[in-house]
Amino acid sequence: MKQIVMAGVLLAGLQLAVVPLQAHAQTQAFPAKPVRIVVGYSAGGGNDVIMRIVGQKLGENLGQPVVIDNKPGAASIIAADYVAKSAPDGYTLLMGPSGPIVFNPALYPKLPYSPQKDFAPIGLIGAFPLMLVVNGNSPIKSVKDLIDAAKASPDKANYGSSAASFQFASELFNLRTGSRFVHIPYKGANDSSLAVASGDVMMTIADPSSADGLIKSGKIRALATTGPQRAPAYPSVPTMAEAGVPDFALTLWTGLLAPAGTPAPVMKRLQDELAKTLRDPDVKSRLMALAVTPDTGNADSFAKTIATELDLWAGVAKAANIKSETSQ
Repeated sequence: MKQIVMAGVLLAGLQLAVVPLQAHAQTQAFPAKPVRIVVGYSAGGGNDVIMRIVGQKLGENLGQPVVIDNKPGAASIIAADYVAKSAPDGYTLLMGPSGPIVFNPALYPKLPYSPQKDFAPIGLIGAFPLMLVVNGNSPIKSVKDLIDAAKASPDKANYGSSAASFQFASELFNLRTGSRFVHIPYKGANDSSLAVASGDVMMTIADPSSADGLIKSGKIRALATTGPQRAPAYPSVPTMAEAGVPDFALTLWTGLLAPAGTPAPVMKRLQDELAKTLRDPDVKSRLMALAVTPDTGNADSFAKTIATELDLWAGVAKAANIKSETSQ
């Protein structure tokens, strides 16, 4: 009987010893193939540009290529739903910006995914303001000019938007200025910026990353940024408050998420390598040149940010009666 008990104790001890060994082996084995990061917007847009900068170095740190998979459309709902239903093995991740994670729940009454239940935060990548832009050849040189032009030609007063966050910002602009710009949906921020450059829409509020090239070429003109202070990358562009729009400060962020249920060792490897990537001097300088302030890649702070802003923007949307024209 004593021998049986001792054998049981020994077996239990061996089983306990195997658990950390299995976890260690799983961490060492991952990744054994390329990692795919799904971006819910078209190529060339701000989040796509950010993810390609980060993804290249992240792949080097992981020892496997990082493949960017653009799945644009429906305010990134298609991409978020796809990743939420993907295998939780660390090989299919979501670039999770503010739009699909905290603004979509505030704007759409029904979503096919839950930002908190269906995803596991890997880490924040960075934060950035938005930028209001108009056609570079237009006579509109200020926010006041834009408001006056919209009132003079209400049939031409429209804005392009590819995400809930941009739509939210534009509707907030309507609310704060008494304007009635009409929403025209696009698949990516780059597409809406190009629509401004071509004259298809009067203005757009988008991330600086997607507008940067068109601004520098003179095809579009930046009138204001939505941050609490001027963006270091665009020191001559006033904030909304400086441009005469009070109570308008909006800073967005983007991060990296895995499907819920991804094994802890795999999550730890992804979190460590993302944090290492964001400390890289070249990555930091390239992001900052696009008005993106790099984060530390911390998973806990990302989870807290999501929880806080889900409540915040739901409350703002309800108070201001900001909602999408369509349901999901």
